[in-house]
Amino acid sequence: MDPRAADERPLADRPLIDTAIYRHGVRIATPESLGETYRQLPGADGTMAWIGLYRPAEEELLAAADEFDLHKLAVEDAIVAHQRPKIERYGDTLFVVLRAATYLDDVEEVSFGELHLFVGPNFVLTVRHGQAPDLSVVRRRMETDQDLLRRGPEAVLYAVLDHVVDGYAPVIAGLQNDIDEIETEVFDSEPHVSRRIYELSREVIEFQRATRPLLAILRSLEAGFEKYQIDEELQRYLRDVADHATTVAERVDGFRQMLDNILTVNATLVTQAQNEEMKRMTEASYARNEEIKRISSWAAILFAPTLIGTVYGMNFDVIPELHWSLGYPFALLLMLIVCLSLYTIFKRRNWL
Repeated sequence: MDPRAADERPLADRPLIDTAIYRHGVRIATPESLGETYRQLPGADGTMAWIGLYRPAEEELLAAADEFDLHKLAVEDAIVAHQRPKIERYGDTLFVVLRAATYLDDVEEVSFGELHLFVGPNFVLTVRHGQAPDLSVVRRRMETDQDLLRRGPEAVLYAVLDHVVDGYAPVIAGLQNDIDEIETEVFDSEPHVSRRIYELSREVIEFQRATRPLLAILRSLEAGFEKYQIDEELQRYLRDVADHATTVAERVDGFRQMLDNILTVNATLVTQAQNEEMKRMTEASYARNEEIKRISSWAAILFAPTLIGTVYGMNFDVIPELHWSLGYPFALLLMLIVCLSLYTIFKRRNWL
């Protein structure tokens, strides 16, 4: 039974996965519910709330939307999930969708997680729809770097972006290793390599869908530097994230091209192997046909004297050559002539 079903408290007062209120980079409160967070969040400058939700129920997310005046379209996207990476602005609130990735060594597959961020003037609300990314790592890192954390919600957004992009590095390494293995299998003519190429191509395409839109998100944030007077240190921070994201996107594009080339090479090698097999079978069939020709030729040659001998061996008295003194040599000569004639014919036709 879902414990939330038995909880009769208002949704805004139910426990959260992780939440904290910070003032000038220092944690000053750890509320246990969304409503408590909202009530304890003062309007003073330098104060913000960082709220973390993990696969929340629709009612919980709607309660958060009511507390922080989130736009209903962004909330609908966060509820439905399965969104492409994007950035949208609703008034003073940014809505960002990111796709995190994790490489699973045991099954050699890439697992994807989805993260939604609502970034307002004095709050950051994160909604995770998967195990990745682990935002507790980001929170610990930010709390140890108070100078960065006091720069506000934008600093949290950039730190999350940096964490997501850094998480792509092990995926890149894992995919590179898989591609190297596939190249070896292709030239070793492994029987199931085509299926593995196809499955890896699907993972690379999915990874490309996660990383390629990230560049547009970062460009959009860069474009807002001057308009929204973003701190110069955060600008440098974001440019560094953009450099890493560009490198990742280029590597992923390269992987897709490599897999296309490998698939082409594999198809060529398979075709060559099939052609070699067909050639071998054709040669074997030709050799069998030649053997049959020889056997048939000799059978015909041997059958001719047998036929003549059979005719002269019939028990009839009225045979023209039966009482002829040269009949026996004539029969032998006839057999020899027929055999030589057949041999000559088959030889000219290359049957012998």
